[in-house]
Amino acid sequence: MADAVYTHGHHESVLRSHRWRTAGNSAAYLLGEVRPGLEVLDVGCGPGTITADLAALVGPDGRVTAVDAAAGVLEQARATTRERGLDNVRFAVADVHALDFPDDSFDIVHAHQVLQHVGDPVRALREMRRVCRPGGVVAARDSDYAAFAWYPVVPVLDEWLELYRRVARANGGEPDAGRRLLSWARRAGFTDVTATAAAWCFATPEERAWWSGLWAERTTASQYARLAVDGGHATERQLTAIAEGWREWGRHEDGWFLVPHGEVLCRA
Repeated sequence: MADAVYTHGHHESVLRSHRWRTAGNSAAYLLGEVRPGLEVLDVGCGPGTITADLAALVGPDGRVTAVDAAAGVLEQARATTRERGLDNVRFAVADVHALDFPDDSFDIVHAHQVLQHVGDPVRALREMRRVCRPGGVVAARDSDYAAFAWYPVVPVLDEWLELYRRVARANGGEPDAGRRLLSWARRAGFTDVTATAAAWCFATPEERAWWSGLWAERTTASQYARLAVDGGHATERQLTAIAEGWREWGRHEDGWFLVPHGEVLCRA
């Protein structure tokens, strides 16, 4: 099944985290493959911060095509590239399961935090492979919720994690995607795959305030909150308690949060 609902939606609390992402903190495993003159497809580009970094690296003669399933967020991506003074990016609405590009169109096909949200990640990787030129690379990176770790113990955050994973799966996604990327790539037909892992770590007062604040807000105000309640997974009272748990964690001077990611670099 290819249909799935994007669990997070595009609430401001979600976009705050997306706009923080850069090629350096979210695609370092790919950067050795990026050079001027290449054609790049950025799948699920969101507000375009990684897109803009890739466009700067392949410019001036290379080009990035940035696609997303949500037309609205592409306006933010366009604004990001305008602010950076980049003129080598084009945008389109697209479904990763059925990309509207000819075979062998791109040197690099990249997807960050996409495969965990789609209904058929193997089919998506096959499509990414189809539009990638021979000798090019398909790159995917996804977090792995079951491997998230934090300190100190705030019991309600255990409830948050179990709830999030349940809601994401009910929406057709796989929140523990990071550990599955190698398997999905092999099932998609790739035989030359380099699988790695990396992590975000939030531990400074500023990082704790940012991370806890956006998740507290996301838990009560985003599409995820609506899906949790409408799907019968949680009550609004439960979500409010979880949001307060996030704020409690964020106030701890010893607070530390680990977000691990799986990564695959697949040679076409």
